[in-house]
Amino acid sequence: MALSFEGNEGNEGNEGNAGNAGNASSNSGGWFFADRVDLPFVTELDGDDNPIKDQRLDLVITRFPLRNWSADWYAWLVLNEFVTNFGAAPPTQPTWQTLNLPLPWPSFPDPTAAGAKAVIDQELDDLVTAAQDERADALGEILGQADEFISYFMNLMTTRPTAYPATLRMLNIASLVALFVSMYYKGFYKRPRPSELCPALLPPIVVPGHASFPSGHATQARLMARCMGDVLSGLPQRDAIVDDLKTLARRIRRNREIAGLHYESDSIAGKALAEGILLKLRGLKNLNNVAGAGWYTNALTAAQAEWNPAANPYPPGV
Repeated sequence: MALSFEGNEGNEGNEGNAGNAGNASSNSGGWFFADRVDLPFVTELDGDDNPIKDQRLDLVITRFPLRNWSADWYAWLVLNEFVTNFGAAPPTQPTWQTLNLPLPWPSFPDPTAAGAKAVIDQELDDLVTAAQDERADALGEILGQADEFISYFMNLMTTRPTAYPATLRMLNIASLVALFVSMYYKGFYKRPRPSELCPALLPPIVVPGHASFPSGHATQARLMARCMGDVLSGLPQRDAIVDDLKTLARRIRRNREIAGLHYESDSIAGKALAEGILLKLRGLKNLNNVAGAGWYTNALTAAQAEWNPAANPYPPGV
């Protein structure tokens, strides 16, 4: 019997978000809880015949617990922290200097510059070759990574969202912050997608409705791998796992080139951008400079505890 996911049909309106990969949701999971028409649960009596509706916890619960933030919405808290730390006003000339990023910006050629056409044509020729030689074999991954790929990272680390919720939270943070920054630069550079210049590339999925440079997938995937390196810092398995994660990130960004959605220079820029974002995340201060650790620091500490039995008396699986 085929598996049924009919309870999720209401999510069809989200199909327009294709291209914002990496944003795996951790919300309700499609749960639905029926109640009785003749006797709603809230009208029941407890064992002493007292209405359960009178059981109020407002004097006990005074703050929303940190652990209750779902991974995707917690990422928005860190994004708010990120923007607040470095200023929300967009610079007039978005360069590495505006974010104080230490790496050079690997740009694509100005189409009006001398010799630019030859460079762009070579990039397009490389994509044509990739489509011819690699697309058929890569099609499964291209489709699987189109809308989200956090699941790929979780599976590679042999983790599950329920057992490693803080790790999932870190991956969501990396995904959202990388997407935010890459979308800003896309809006500035406005580079046409490869298939706009060479329609015959015919990507196997819908071409995202935003500019090409830098690659959002490349930025997100690289930042996820690097953030996990911080999570696993000091552990004996760190280097091996991070090497695998970086390889996965390279594969994800390469699949976007094989699909005809990005030039190689888009991917190179995304990788470099992720390195700069990571340095900024590491330096985040608490929102409004109040006492205590910030959202990102809390998330990192919690994720490290999931992987380090010495720091966590109840590690996953025990």
